Amino acid sequence: MKNLINIFVVIFLSTINLVAQNDLTISSAVKKTLENNLDIKISENLEKIAKNNSSILNNNYLPNIQLGSDISSNIQSIEIETPSGISGTLDDTKTDNSSALLSISYNIIDASGRKYNYKKSKELFSKSNLEVKEIIENTILQLFTVFFEVGRLSDERNILKNALEISKTRYERKLLEFEYGQTNNLEVLNAEVDVNTDSINLLKSSKQLFNAKRDLNLIMNVDLESQFNINTKIEFLSGDEIATIFSNGIYNNTRLLIIEKDVIISNLDKKITKYSYLPTLGLSGTYGWNESINDNPYAFYNKSISDGFSAGINIRWDIFRGGKKIIANKNTTINQQNSELNKKKTELDITKELRNAYQTHLNNLFIMEVQNKNLETNRNNFERNLERYKIGQVSSIEFRRAQLNLLNAELSKSSAKYQAKISEAYFLKISGEIISRFK
Repeated sequence: MKNLINIFVVIFLSTINLVAQNDLTISSAVKKTLENNLDIKISENLEKIAKNNSSILNNNYLPNIQLGSDISSNIQSIEIETPSGISGTLDDTKTDNSSALLSISYNIIDASGRKYNYKKSKELFSKSNLEVKEIIENTILQLFTVFFEVGRLSDERNILKNALEISKTRYERKLLEFEYGQTNNLEVLNAEVDVNTDSINLLKSSKQLFNAKRDLNLIMNVDLESQFNINTKIEFLSGDEIATIFSNGIYNNTRLLIIEKDVIISNLDKKITKYSYLPTLGLSGTYGWNESINDNPYAFYNKSISDGFSAGINIRWDIFRGGKKIIANKNTTINQQNSELNKKKTELDITKELRNAYQTHLNNLFIMEVQNKNLETNRNNFERNLERYKIGQVSSIEFRRAQLNLLNAELSKSSAKYQAKISEAYFLKISGEIISRFK
Protein backbone atom coordinates (compact mmCIF):
# COMPACT_ATOMS: atom_id res chain seq x y z
CA MET A 1 0.00 0.00 0.00
CA LYS A 2 2.82 2.36 0.92
CA ASN A 3 4.65 1.78 -2.34
CA LEU A 4 1.46 2.36 -4.35
CA ILE A 5 0.78 5.67 -2.61
CA ASN A 6 4.35 6.81 -3.01
CA ILE A 7 4.37 5.93 -6.71
CA PHE A 8 1.13 7.90 -7.24
CA VAL A 9 2.50 10.90 -5.38
CA VAL A 10 5.72 10.83 -7.40
CA ILE A 11 3.82 10.59 -10.69
CA PHE A 12 1.47 13.45 -9.73
CA LEU A 13 4.23 15.73 -8.58
CA SER A 14 6.34 14.87 -11.60
CA THR A 15 3.45 15.82 -13.87
CA ILE A 16 3.36 19.22 -12.23
CA ASN A 17 7.09 19.74 -12.44
CA LEU A 18 7.33 18.69 -16.09
CA VAL A 19 5.40 21.80 -17.13
CA ALA A 20 7.58 24.85 -17.56
CA GLN A 21 6.72 27.26 -14.77
CA ASN A 22 7.29 31.00 -14.66
CA ASP A 23 7.42 33.17 -11.59
CA LEU A 24 4.22 35.16 -11.02
CA THR A 25 4.18 38.26 -8.81
CA ILE A 26 1.07 40.01 -7.57
CA SER A 27 1.90 43.03 -9.77
CA SER A 28 2.13 40.93 -12.94
CA ALA A 29 -1.07 39.10 -11.98
CA VAL A 30 -2.89 42.43 -11.57
CA LYS A 31 -1.56 43.59 -14.95
CA LYS A 32 -2.78 40.42 -16.69
CA THR A 33 -6.18 40.75 -15.02
CA LEU A 34 -6.65 44.38 -16.03
CA GLU A 35 -5.73 43.49 -19.62
CA ASN A 36 -7.65 40.25 -20.03
CA ASN A 37 -10.44 39.82 -17.48
CA LEU A 38 -13.79 39.43 -19.26
CA ASP A 39 -15.91 41.12 -16.59
CA ILE A 40 -13.69 44.18 -16.79
CA LYS A 41 -13.89 44.21 -20.61
CA ILE A 42 -17.71 44.03 -20.49
CA SER A 43 -17.90 46.88 -17.96
CA GLU A 44 -15.57 49.02 -20.09
CA ASN A 45 -17.83 48.48 -23.11
CA LEU A 46 -20.83 49.60 -21.06
CA GLU A 47 -18.82 52.66 -20.08
CA LYS A 48 -18.29 53.43 -23.78
CA ILE A 49 -22.05 53.27 -24.35
CA ALA A 50 -22.59 55.71 -21.47
CA LYS A 51 -20.00 58.03 -23.01
CA ASN A 52 -21.80 57.90 -26.36
CA ASN A 53 -25.10 58.67 -24.65
CA SER A 54 -23.58 61.72 -22.97
CA SER A 55 -22.63 63.28 -26.31
CA ILE A 56 -24.31 66.51 -27.40
CA LEU A 57 -25.40 64.58 -30.51
CA ASN A 58 -27.74 62.54 -28.30
CA ASN A 59 -29.38 65.36 -26.37
CA ASN A 60 -31.53 67.35 -28.85
CA TYR A 61 -29.21 70.34 -29.02
CA LEU A 62 -28.85 70.23 -32.80
CA PRO A 63 -31.57 70.92 -35.39
CA ASN A 64 -33.48 68.24 -37.27
CA ILE A 65 -32.89 68.22 -41.02
CA GLN A 66 -35.01 66.10 -43.35
CA LEU A 67 -34.73 65.63 -47.09
CA GLY A 68 -37.38 63.83 -49.09
CA SER A 69 -38.37 63.27 -52.70
CA ASP A 70 -41.19 61.63 -54.57
CA ILE A 71 -41.62 60.49 -58.18
CA SER A 72 -44.92 59.14 -59.42
CA SER A 73 -46.55 58.32 -62.72
CA ASN A 74 -50.30 58.01 -63.39
CA ILE A 75 -51.82 56.38 -66.52
CA GLN A 76 -55.60 56.62 -67.09
CA SER A 77 -58.30 56.78 -69.72
CA ILE A 78 -60.27 60.04 -69.90
CA GLU A 79 -63.66 60.69 -71.56
CA ILE A 80 -63.96 64.26 -72.76
CA GLU A 81 -66.67 66.51 -74.24
CA THR A 82 -65.86 70.05 -75.38
CA PRO A 83 -68.28 73.00 -75.38
CA SER A 84 -68.32 72.79 -79.18
CA GLY A 85 -69.76 69.31 -79.01
CA ILE A 86 -66.61 67.34 -79.66
CA SER A 87 -66.42 64.18 -77.55
CA GLY A 88 -64.20 61.14 -77.30
CA THR A 89 -61.91 59.02 -75.18
CA LEU A 90 -58.21 59.56 -74.50
CA ASP A 91 -56.58 56.22 -73.74
CA ASP A 92 -53.40 55.82 -71.71
CA THR A 93 -53.13 59.44 -70.70
CA LYS A 94 -49.97 59.79 -68.63
CA THR A 95 -49.20 62.24 -65.85
CA ASP A 96 -45.70 62.40 -64.31
CA ASN A 97 -45.09 64.13 -60.96
CA SER A 98 -41.73 64.86 -59.31
CA SER A 99 -41.20 66.60 -56.02
CA ALA A 100 -38.45 67.30 -53.46
CA LEU A 101 -38.68 68.67 -49.94
CA LEU A 102 -36.07 70.01 -47.50
CA SER A 103 -37.21 70.81 -43.97
CA ILE A 104 -35.36 72.15 -40.94
CA SER A 105 -36.74 72.38 -37.41
CA TYR A 106 -35.25 73.42 -34.10
CA ASN A 107 -36.71 73.76 -30.62
CA ILE A 108 -35.63 76.96 -28.88
CA ILE A 109 -37.43 76.02 -25.69
CA ASP A 110 -37.69 72.28 -25.11
CA ALA A 111 -40.28 71.02 -22.64
CA SER A 112 -38.33 67.78 -22.29
CA GLY A 113 -35.71 69.57 -20.19
CA ARG A 114 -32.92 69.32 -22.72
CA LYS A 115 -30.46 71.21 -20.53
CA TYR A 116 -30.95 68.95 -17.53
CA ASN A 117 -31.14 65.79 -19.62
CA TYR A 118 -27.74 66.69 -20.99
CA LYS A 119 -26.39 67.20 -17.47
CA LYS A 120 -27.97 63.91 -16.43
CA SER A 121 -26.26 62.06 -19.28
CA LYS A 122 -22.91 63.50 -18.13
CA GLU A 123 -23.56 62.34 -14.57
CA LEU A 124 -24.59 58.90 -15.82
CA PHE A 125 -21.29 58.70 -17.69
CA SER A 126 -19.44 59.73 -14.54
CA LYS A 127 -21.38 57.10 -12.59
CA SER A 128 -20.46 54.53 -15.22
CA ASN A 129 -16.77 55.36 -14.64
CA LEU A 130 -17.22 54.65 -10.94
CA GLU A 131 -19.10 51.42 -11.66
CA VAL A 132 -16.21 50.24 -13.83
CA LYS A 133 -13.85 51.14 -11.00
CA GLU A 134 -15.97 49.14 -8.55
CA ILE A 135 -15.93 46.09 -10.83
CA ILE A 136 -12.15 46.40 -11.16
CA GLU A 137 -11.83 46.68 -7.37
CA ASN A 138 -13.97 43.59 -6.81
CA THR A 139 -12.04 41.68 -9.47
CA ILE A 140 -8.67 42.63 -8.00
CA LEU A 141 -9.87 41.65 -4.52
CA GLN A 142 -10.97 38.30 -5.95
CA LEU A 143 -7.57 38.02 -7.64
CA PHE A 144 -5.82 38.74 -4.34
CA THR A 145 -7.85 36.13 -2.50
CA VAL A 146 -7.09 33.41 -5.04
CA PHE A 147 -3.47 34.52 -5.55
CA PHE A 148 -2.63 34.28 -1.87
CA GLU A 149 -4.56 31.03 -1.58
CA VAL A 150 -2.22 29.68 -4.26
CA GLY A 151 0.66 31.06 -2.19
CA ARG A 152 -0.64 29.39 0.95
CA LEU A 153 -1.09 26.07 -0.81
CA SER A 154 2.39 26.37 -2.32
CA ASP A 155 3.84 26.84 1.16
CA GLU A 156 1.66 24.02 2.43
CA ARG A 157 2.90 21.65 -0.25
CA ASN A 158 6.54 22.45 0.58
CA ILE A 159 5.86 21.98 4.30
CA LEU A 160 4.13 18.65 3.67
CA LYS A 161 6.95 17.51 1.36
CA ASN A 162 9.42 18.21 4.14
CA ALA A 163 7.23 16.35 6.64
CA LEU A 164 7.06 13.38 4.27
CA GLU A 165 10.85 13.33 3.95
CA ILE A 166 11.19 13.27 7.75
CA SER A 167 8.70 10.39 7.97
CA LYS A 168 10.49 8.49 5.22
CA THR A 169 13.82 8.89 7.05
CA ARG A 170 12.22 7.62 10.27
CA TYR A 171 10.70 4.66 8.42
CA GLU A 172 14.03 3.73 6.84
CA ARG A 173 15.68 4.01 10.25
CA LYS A 174 13.10 1.67 11.77
CA LEU A 175 13.64 -0.84 8.98
CA LEU A 176 17.38 -0.93 9.78
CA GLU A 177 16.71 -1.20 13.50
CA PHE A 178 14.29 -4.08 12.84
CA GLU A 179 16.87 -5.88 10.72
CA TYR A 180 19.38 -5.68 13.57
CA GLY A 181 16.80 -6.63 16.17
CA GLN A 182 16.81 -3.21 17.86
CA THR A 183 13.05 -2.64 17.49
CA ASN A 184 9.87 -4.57 16.90
CA ASN A 185 7.60 -4.85 13.86
CA LEU A 186 4.98 -2.57 15.45
CA GLU A 187 7.40 0.37 15.34
CA VAL A 188 8.03 -0.32 11.65
CA LEU A 189 4.31 -0.50 10.90
CA ASN A 190 3.63 2.75 12.79
CA ALA A 191 6.37 4.50 10.80
CA GLU A 192 4.91 3.14 7.55
CA VAL A 193 1.44 4.40 8.46
CA ASP A 194 2.87 7.85 9.10
CA VAL A 195 4.56 7.81 5.68
CA ASN A 196 1.28 6.85 4.04
CA THR A 197 -0.60 9.56 5.95
CA ASP A 198 1.90 12.24 4.98
CA SER A 199 1.85 11.04 1.35
CA ILE A 200 -1.93 11.32 1.18
CA ASN A 201 -1.86 14.80 2.77
CA LEU A 202 0.72 15.91 0.22
CA LEU A 203 -1.35 14.49 -2.62
CA LYS A 204 -4.49 16.29 -1.44
CA SER A 205 -2.61 19.55 -1.03
CA SER A 206 -1.07 19.27 -4.51
CA LYS A 207 -4.51 18.71 -6.03
CA GLN A 208 -5.91 21.75 -4.22
CA LEU A 209 -2.95 23.80 -5.46
CA PHE A 210 -3.56 22.69 -9.03
CA ASN A 211 -7.24 23.66 -8.79
CA ALA A 212 -6.44 27.02 -7.20
CA LYS A 213 -4.06 27.81 -10.05
CA ARG A 214 -6.86 27.12 -12.53
CA ASP A 215 -9.07 29.55 -10.58
CA LEU A 216 -6.33 32.17 -10.80
CA ASN A 217 -5.86 31.57 -14.53
CA LEU A 218 -9.60 32.02 -15.02
CA ILE A 219 -9.52 35.44 -13.36
CA MET A 220 -6.52 36.50 -15.47
CA ASN A 221 -8.21 34.97 -18.56
CA VAL A 222 -5.18 32.95 -19.62
CA ASP A 223 -4.80 29.27 -20.50
CA LEU A 224 -6.38 27.33 -17.62
CA GLU A 225 -3.51 24.86 -17.55
CA SER A 226 -0.77 27.49 -17.44
CA GLN A 227 1.67 26.73 -14.63
CA PHE A 228 3.61 29.24 -12.56
CA ASN A 229 5.43 29.67 -9.29
CA ILE A 230 4.05 32.16 -6.78
CA ASN A 231 6.43 34.66 -5.25
CA THR A 232 5.58 34.03 -1.58
CA LYS A 233 7.47 37.06 -0.25
CA ILE A 234 4.90 39.37 1.35
CA GLU A 235 5.29 42.94 2.51
CA PHE A 236 2.71 44.74 4.63
CA LEU A 237 1.78 48.40 4.81
CA SER A 238 3.15 50.26 7.79
CA GLY A 239 0.99 51.18 10.75
CA ASP A 240 1.08 54.86 9.78
CA GLU A 241 -0.05 54.07 6.24
CA ILE A 242 -2.92 51.95 7.53
CA ALA A 243 -4.00 54.69 9.93
CA THR A 244 -3.92 57.36 7.19
CA ILE A 245 -5.95 55.21 4.82
CA PHE A 246 -8.44 54.48 7.58
CA SER A 247 -8.97 58.18 8.34
CA ASN A 248 -9.82 58.95 4.68
CA GLY A 249 -11.45 55.64 3.74
CA ILE A 250 -15.07 56.74 4.01
CA TYR A 251 -14.50 59.58 1.53
CA ASN A 252 -12.84 57.39 -1.09
CA ASN A 253 -15.18 54.41 -1.01
CA THR A 254 -16.34 53.75 -4.55
CA ARG A 255 -19.78 52.43 -3.61
CA LEU A 256 -20.51 55.61 -1.66
CA LEU A 257 -19.32 57.76 -4.58
CA ILE A 258 -21.77 55.89 -6.83
CA ILE A 259 -24.61 56.56 -4.39
CA GLU A 260 -23.69 60.24 -4.36
CA LYS A 261 -24.05 60.25 -8.14
CA ASP A 262 -27.52 58.75 -7.71
CA VAL A 263 -28.41 61.72 -5.48
CA ILE A 264 -27.26 64.19 -8.16
CA ILE A 265 -29.17 62.29 -10.86
CA SER A 266 -32.37 62.22 -8.79
CA ASN A 267 -32.12 66.02 -8.34
CA LEU A 268 -31.78 66.42 -12.10
CA ASP A 269 -34.79 64.14 -12.64
CA LYS A 270 -36.77 66.48 -10.41
CA LYS A 271 -35.77 69.48 -12.52
CA ILE A 272 -36.57 67.61 -15.74
CA THR A 273 -40.05 66.84 -14.45
CA LYS A 274 -40.67 70.49 -13.56
CA TYR A 275 -39.45 71.54 -17.00
CA SER A 276 -42.22 69.47 -18.60
CA TYR A 277 -44.75 72.07 -17.41
CA LEU A 278 -43.26 74.64 -19.80
CA PRO A 279 -44.29 75.07 -23.45
CA THR A 280 -42.19 74.02 -26.42
CA LEU A 281 -41.15 76.81 -28.76
CA GLY A 282 -39.70 75.85 -32.12
CA LEU A 283 -38.60 77.23 -35.45
CA SER A 284 -39.17 75.49 -38.76
CA GLY A 285 -38.31 76.10 -42.37
CA THR A 286 -39.22 74.23 -45.55
CA TYR A 287 -38.12 74.40 -49.15
CA GLY A 288 -40.21 72.50 -51.72
CA TRP A 289 -39.98 71.84 -55.46
CA ASN A 290 -42.59 70.18 -57.68
CA GLU A 291 -42.81 69.33 -61.38
CA SER A 292 -45.85 67.92 -63.18
CA ILE A 293 -45.93 66.74 -66.84
CA ASN A 294 -49.30 65.85 -68.41
CA ASP A 295 -49.67 64.47 -71.99
CA ASN A 296 -53.42 65.28 -72.06
CA PRO A 297 -53.77 67.68 -75.03
CA TYR A 298 -56.90 69.18 -73.47
CA ALA A 299 -55.24 69.93 -70.13
CA PHE A 300 -54.89 73.60 -69.16
CA TYR A 301 -51.21 72.99 -68.41
CA ASN A 302 -49.13 70.26 -69.97
CA LYS A 303 -46.17 71.04 -67.72
CA SER A 304 -45.91 72.95 -64.52
CA ILE A 305 -43.00 73.62 -62.15
CA SER A 306 -43.31 75.19 -58.74
CA ASP A 307 -40.92 75.81 -55.84
CA GLY A 308 -40.99 77.86 -52.72
CA PHE A 309 -39.77 78.43 -49.20
CA SER A 310 -41.79 78.60 -46.02
CA ALA A 311 -40.84 79.37 -42.41
CA GLY A 312 -42.71 79.43 -39.19
CA ILE A 313 -42.77 79.47 -35.43
CA ASN A 314 -44.65 76.80 -33.55
CA ILE A 315 -45.68 76.70 -29.92
CA ARG A 316 -46.93 73.59 -28.16
CA TRP A 317 -48.07 73.57 -24.56
CA ASP A 318 -49.47 70.48 -22.91
CA ILE A 319 -51.68 72.07 -20.28
CA PHE A 320 -53.23 68.86 -19.00
CA ARG A 321 -52.50 65.21 -19.84
CA GLY A 322 -54.77 63.39 -17.48
CA GLY A 323 -52.62 64.11 -14.38
CA LYS A 324 -49.57 62.18 -15.58
CA LYS A 325 -47.28 65.15 -14.97
CA ILE A 326 -48.58 65.56 -11.43
CA ILE A 327 -47.91 61.91 -10.62
CA ALA A 328 -44.48 62.05 -12.26
CA ASN A 329 -43.58 65.10 -10.17
CA LYS A 330 -44.67 63.39 -6.96
CA ASN A 331 -42.71 60.24 -7.81
CA THR A 332 -39.51 62.13 -8.60
CA THR A 333 -39.82 63.89 -5.24
CA ILE A 334 -40.09 60.52 -3.49
CA ASN A 335 -37.16 59.13 -5.49
CA GLN A 336 -35.14 62.19 -4.52
CA GLN A 337 -35.89 61.56 -0.85
CA ASN A 338 -35.02 57.86 -1.20
CA SER A 339 -31.68 58.65 -2.81
CA GLU A 340 -30.79 60.87 0.17
CA LEU A 341 -31.89 58.18 2.61
CA ASN A 342 -29.94 55.54 0.69
CA LYS A 343 -26.86 57.73 0.87
CA LYS A 344 -27.14 58.00 4.66
CA LYS A 345 -27.70 54.25 4.99
CA THR A 346 -24.71 53.51 2.74
CA GLU A 347 -22.52 55.86 4.77
CA LEU A 348 -23.40 53.96 7.95
CA ASP A 349 -22.84 50.57 6.29
CA ILE A 350 -19.48 51.57 4.86
CA THR A 351 -18.36 53.15 8.13
CA LYS A 352 -19.12 49.86 9.87
CA GLU A 353 -17.40 47.80 7.16
CA LEU A 354 -14.35 50.07 7.22
CA ARG A 355 -13.97 49.86 10.99
CA ASN A 356 -14.49 46.09 10.95
CA ALA A 357 -11.95 45.67 8.14
CA TYR A 358 -9.45 47.87 9.98
CA GLN A 359 -9.82 45.96 13.24
CA THR A 360 -9.79 42.57 11.49
CA HIS A 361 -6.54 43.43 9.76
CA LEU A 362 -4.90 44.56 13.01
CA ASN A 363 -6.06 41.36 14.70
CA ASN A 364 -4.67 39.26 11.83
CA LEU A 365 -1.31 41.02 12.08
CA PHE A 366 -1.25 40.21 15.82
CA ILE A 367 -2.19 36.58 15.17
CA MET A 368 0.59 36.36 12.59
CA GLU A 369 3.14 37.54 15.16
CA VAL A 370 1.84 35.04 17.72
CA GLN A 371 2.06 32.24 15.17
CA ASN A 372 5.64 33.25 14.35
CA LYS A 373 6.59 32.91 18.01
CA ASN A 374 4.66 29.64 18.29
CA LEU A 375 6.51 28.29 15.24
CA GLU A 376 9.87 29.18 16.74
CA THR A 377 8.96 27.37 19.98
CA ASN A 378 7.80 24.24 18.16
CA ARG A 379 10.86 24.25 15.89
CA ASN A 380 13.20 24.34 18.90
CA ASN A 381 11.19 21.59 20.59
CA PHE A 382 11.32 19.43 17.45
CA GLU A 383 15.09 19.85 17.04
CA ARG A 384 15.64 18.78 20.67
CA ASN A 385 13.38 15.76 20.25
CA LEU A 386 15.14 14.88 16.99
CA GLU A 387 18.53 14.78 18.70
CA ARG A 388 17.14 12.74 21.58
CA TYR A 389 15.34 10.43 19.15
CA LYS A 390 18.60 9.70 17.32
CA ILE A 391 20.19 8.46 20.56
CA GLY A 392 17.09 6.52 21.63
CA GLN A 393 15.95 8.82 24.48
CA VAL A 394 12.60 9.65 22.83
CA SER A 395 10.04 7.14 21.61
CA SER A 396 8.59 7.15 18.10
CA ILE A 397 5.26 8.33 19.46
CA GLU A 398 6.83 11.31 21.23
CA PHE A 399 8.89 12.15 18.15
CA ARG A 400 5.82 11.95 15.89
CA ARG A 401 3.94 14.24 18.27
CA ALA A 402 6.75 16.78 18.11
CA GLN A 403 6.81 16.47 14.32
CA LEU A 404 3.04 17.05 14.05
CA ASN A 405 3.25 20.02 16.43
CA LEU A 406 5.92 21.55 14.18
CA LEU A 407 3.90 20.75 11.06
CA ASN A 408 0.74 22.38 12.46
CA ALA A 409 2.74 25.41 13.63
CA GLU A 410 4.26 25.85 10.16
CA LEU A 411 0.85 25.55 8.49
CA SER A 412 -0.74 27.95 10.99
CA LYS A 413 2.02 30.49 10.51
CA SER A 414 1.68 30.31 6.73
CA SER A 415 -2.11 30.59 6.90
CA ALA A 416 -1.90 33.57 9.27
CA LYS A 417 0.52 35.38 6.95
CA TYR A 418 -1.71 35.07 3.90
CA GLN A 419 -4.89 35.77 5.86
CA ALA A 420 -3.32 39.00 7.10
CA LYS A 421 -2.47 40.00 3.52
CA ILE A 422 -5.99 39.20 2.29
CA SER A 423 -7.50 41.26 5.12
CA GLU A 424 -5.19 44.12 4.11
CA ALA A 425 -6.44 43.87 0.52
CA TYR A 426 -10.07 43.92 1.69
CA PHE A 427 -9.33 46.94 3.87
CA LEU A 428 -7.81 48.72 0.86
CA LYS A 429 -10.83 47.81 -1.26
CA ILE A 430 -13.26 49.31 1.27
CA SER A 431 -11.03 52.40 1.45
CA GLY A 432 -11.00 52.83 -2.34
CA GLU A 433 -7.22 52.36 -2.47
CA ILE A 434 -6.76 48.87 -3.87
CA ILE A 435 -6.34 49.94 -7.51
CA SER A 436 -3.88 52.77 -6.87
CA ARG A 437 -1.76 50.57 -4.59
CA PHE A 438 -1.33 47.67 -6.97
CA LYS A 439 -2.04 48.96 -10.47
